[in-house]
Amino acid sequence: MADVRPSPLSRATAALSSPALGAVLTISGLVVPVVGWVADRVDLRVLLVVQAALILILAAGHYWTRKNYIQVRRVTNLAAMDDVPYYDRVRSQLEAELISDYNEIADGHLRVYAAEVPRLSALLVKTVTDAQAQPQRILAADLTTNPQLLTSRREYISANRRFIDGGGRIDRVFIVHAADLARQDFADSLLKLVGQHRDLGVTCGLAVRDRLRADQAVDVVVFAQAAALVEEEQGDGDYNRGRSSVYFKGVARWADRFESVWGHGSDSAPRVLQAYESVARPLLDAGTWDDDRVTTTVASL
Repeated sequence: MADVRPSPLSRATAALSSPALGAVLTISGLVVPVVGWVADRVDLRVLLVVQAALILILAAGHYWTRKNYIQVRRVTNLAAMDDVPYYDRVRSQLEAELISDYNEIADGHLRVYAAEVPRLSALLVKTVTDAQAQPQRILAADLTTNPQLLTSRREYISANRRFIDGGGRIDRVFIVHAADLARQDFADSLLKLVGQHRDLGVTCGLAVRDRLRADQAVDVVVFAQAAALVEEEQGDGDYNRGRSSVYFKGVARWADRFESVWGHGSDSAPRVLQAYESVARPLLDAGTWDDDRVTTTVASL
């Protein structure tokens, strides 16, 4: 392999911007006038010229560094994150790929828009395994208004499959309006989506949005106890719209909200889905959809 050596220009600019040179020049700027004053033999004009040259060199190095490098705010309180190894891996990845607002990620919060969301979602899933974040569990609450949108996120679905194949667990609850559950076309799309996720190994549940408090009806994915991805404005399939946030602090409160929707026992989200599915699926399969019967079932959920 050929020996690749930096060019003279590269060596010169690197030296110009080095912290060591900056420190030497700063000290020199302070020492030279003092030495000249003590010696009492140096022309004042010479001292002024030397100082001016030092200031110009420092200014040039600062300008070149600002022009050629992104000034990244460093994390000031890494220990404040709920899961330090997980947070540090995600932060490093985002910094390397230059897709984040560094001031935000340094504070443990990241805002993402539109087409960034699916790729970031896949990264967050992958990092649960890579960082060995505990527990190896993902909690997902989906405000489901169009089931077909969720089936189109192939990169995210593939990441889910790899996570489960690696021993992880995913619990996903679909939060749906009662009126949508009573529609044949919606029920058909929803149950196909449920089947797709079950094939991946996801444990699925259902919650009727009309029965939930406002703070429970939130579109959120909790990755271990390390991060929470909250969808704040749905894009409805338009990659030019939509806004989400990732929180690396205070993750437990999002997990608690999920658990309050997931529930336990006979009223748990998986049991609610089972009750709905036991009526809707046979009617869909037989092509004998009965609006009244399904509406009655939904009302009892």
